[in-house]
Amino acid sequence: MKIFNFRVFAIILLSLTVNVSCKDTNGTSNAQNKTELIDKNDIERIEPPNWWVGFKNDSLQLLVKHENIADYQPRISYKGVSIAKVSKGDNSNNYLFIDLGISKASSGKFNITFEKENSESLIATYELKDRLKPSEDYIGFNSSDAIYLITPDRFVNGTVENDSPSGIEGQPELLERTIDRTNSYARHGGDISGVIKHIDYIKDLGFTAIWPQPMLINDMQQGSYHGYAITDLYQIDPRFGTLEEYKTLSRTLQYNGMKLIMDQVANHCGLYHWWMKDLPFKDWLNLQQNFEEHKENWGHNYTNYSNHRRTTNQDIYASEADKKGNNQGWFVATMPDLNQRNPFMATYIIQNSIWWIETAQLGGIRQDTYPYPDKAFMSDWAGAIMTEYPNFTIVGEEWSYNPLLIGYWQEGAKNNDGYDSNLKSTMDFAMQKEVVDGIKEKESWDKGLVKIYEGLANDFHYASPKDIMIFPDNHDMSRIFTQMDGDVVKTKMAMATYATMPRIMQMYYGTEILMNDFEMPGDHGLIRTDFPGGWDGDAVNAFTGQGLTDVQKDMQVFIKKLFNYRKNSKAIHEGETIHFAPFVGTYFMYRTFGDETVVLILNKNEDIITIDLNYQSEIGLKGKTLKNIITGETKLWGDVIELKSKGVTLLTTK
Repeated sequence: MKIFNFRVFAIILLSLTVNVSCKDTNGTSNAQNKTELIDKNDIERIEPPNWWVGFKNDSLQLLVKHENIADYQPRISYKGVSIAKVSKGDNSNNYLFIDLGISKASSGKFNITFEKENSESLIATYELKDRLKPSEDYIGFNSSDAIYLITPDRFVNGTVENDSPSGIEGQPELLERTIDRTNSYARHGGDISGVIKHIDYIKDLGFTAIWPQPMLINDMQQGSYHGYAITDLYQIDPRFGTLEEYKTLSRTLQYNGMKLIMDQVANHCGLYHWWMKDLPFKDWLNLQQNFEEHKENWGHNYTNYSNHRRTTNQDIYASEADKKGNNQGWFVATMPDLNQRNPFMATYIIQNSIWWIETAQLGGIRQDTYPYPDKAFMSDWAGAIMTEYPNFTIVGEEWSYNPLLIGYWQEGAKNNDGYDSNLKSTMDFAMQKEVVDGIKEKESWDKGLVKIYEGLANDFHYASPKDIMIFPDNHDMSRIFTQMDGDVVKTKMAMATYATMPRIMQMYYGTEILMNDFEMPGDHGLIRTDFPGGWDGDAVNAFTGQGLTDVQKDMQVFIKKLFNYRKNSKAIHEGETIHFAPFVGTYFMYRTFGDETVVLILNKNEDIITIDLNYQSEIGLKGKTLKNIITGETKLWGDVIELKSKGVTLLTTK
């Protein structure tokens, strides 16, 4: 793994900016122990709001936002803390960026005093904290994990008092102030406390981690429920709850042996982010000048949008224009594209991610739109995190059906351009599609189950196939039941295949009860439907089973048995994989670790079929008794196996 030297990175890039000279070398005094702490805050905003001692990287950059703060000189008198550099923005007088050295500092509070000739000094109290646990104890998710993806606004409304921001004490009214469950693109009221109340349900299904879509504040005029238009990177959206509730969610998951994965966005923010009214630098955003000159007509000029040509990150023939079109164009008109080539923006994003890992004791990060930001920065970002947390996990979203692109982003890839991503995991959209196509298509030489067989054959390309994340569906694509045309048998076949292949597994909430988007396939609002039973008065309650159809209950039981077996299966987590080319509408895959072998059999035949097992003798199962993971039935593995109906068979030697 490439080791990221954050201090060198910061010093080199910060030299490109305007510096403000300090009156003394360190900007500190040894008199701190004699200085009385004045606990106050005259400053509008300082970010990060606090920090920790004990990191490998012993530097910290503070963003200070206050009217005309660039006219002030900061002073710190705290033993072990030194001011290395003070920098102004070039677009606003309301920012200072203060680089601190904290390698010799102890935890505690101290004052930052901002001085200006002939003016009263401003004081802000800052805190350095002790870390709660060593870096090595931050264990990320891996192939032993099954992740339950949640759209928080649509899962459970646990606290009705936070439905309307006007009713939250101490919170300003937000732009989208009401809930409307009849509108699939409005807010519905799901929140953090609702997730906390149903951790037992998720755990009982067999899942070991949850990934909620972003819970940071989205103070947007509409469509704020999904979370990807963040307007303050350090604040939990009050309609979801509080920072303390978010931390409680993480602690409760840890108590249950589970992990919290945070959905983060390095590529863009929301149009109404607090800094949009007063940007610190002329290049804080990509296409910033275009935006400022054409604000009134911004959403109608599609040349300002990303061209979404993600292959430009790898394409040796790509033009500079196309590269910039992907990495610098705005994702949509309401999501300003952040310029990570600005060193202050780069530092801000890196520190923000580390702040959340430490504050919420995270078990992983899912990074949105991974191929859209500056790719050199993304390597630095992931490298900075992995340097501090060597056992952590980050998964990047690369929505591509091309394994070459998926593999490019994984740490350890032998890329011709020498690119080292520092990224442990990426998302396997390619294999997701191959499973769907393989099960649905009519069998032929190059269609049907061979798609699964040849899809897995591409694993030779990946540095670590088992560290890639597979999934049947997510918040941006049709539900797997819809993809399978409402066929329960095919849906079970797909789920079993995803859950047993050498991958990290992720499932979207409601898949266990066959939630679907048949009315408008692909419609995001419909895909993200309210989970039944999450609201008082719901006629159907999936938590208790009330009102569910027999088919839904059966699927719920199937998922529970499948994932609870997976939770404890070393063969699935890290076993050797052997599969056989599809034969007469059947596909066999074996996962083996020690004396445990898991057998996946997919059968597309409607009538009874008998398969000769002698050609699979290398697996060494003959004469052994295997148990059906779903039904509990046992059978002796012999020379043949009779498959009585279309569907999936899951067997184990354990």
